[in-house]
Amino acid sequence: MTVDRRINKSKTALKEALLILMENKDYNKITITDIVNISNLNRGTFYKHYQTKEELLEELIGEVIADLIRSYREPYLQKSKLEISDLSSSSIKIFEHVYLYGKFYKIIIHSNALPGFQSKICQVLKNLVLQDLSTKNDLNKNINPEIFSSYFAYAIFGIIVEWVDQNFSYTPTYMSEQLIRILSYTTIIT
Repeated sequence: MTVDRRINKSKTALKEALLILMENKDYNKITITDIVNISNLNRGTFYKHYQTKEELLEELIGEVIADLIRSYREPYLQKSKLEISDLSSSSIKIFEHVYLYGKFYKIIIHSNALPGFQSKICQVLKNLVLQDLSTKNDLNKNINPEIFSSYFAYAIFGIIVEWVDQNFSYTPTYMSEQLIRILSYTTIIT
């Protein structure tokens, strides 16, 4: 089933308006009137797609998380086992994802607009690592998979936070190259 372009355009405008408002205003003080005014749409259009601003935000968060999962999994798609030496900056998509949703990540990192969302992202990353470990069974038997997956998830998120704090001063390709170098370096020292 294909979605009408007008529907996509309206939903995108509403999500973008919500993000613009969240950059400058406490989420709890944002009204549907604010959202439709910024998006240059009417209330009827809003209510055609969403019942509440929370529903709009939930859909936006769902899109971000789905794309985060897709971008994380990208280097693994054609491989049964992924070696660090197999990685290239073009195969790592997580930084392209963060750059694409840059406004969203700036909001969650620099404000309390979405309390707990940073932990939610880390939990998603942790679960992805745990799933990879359970299917590949490559982890040293002396390393606790829960602790390892937490280490990896929070390390990746820490790199993302640093990049956002530097206002995306490096390209996604550069960040991917740095991640490969970091992973290679930590493999050497462990």
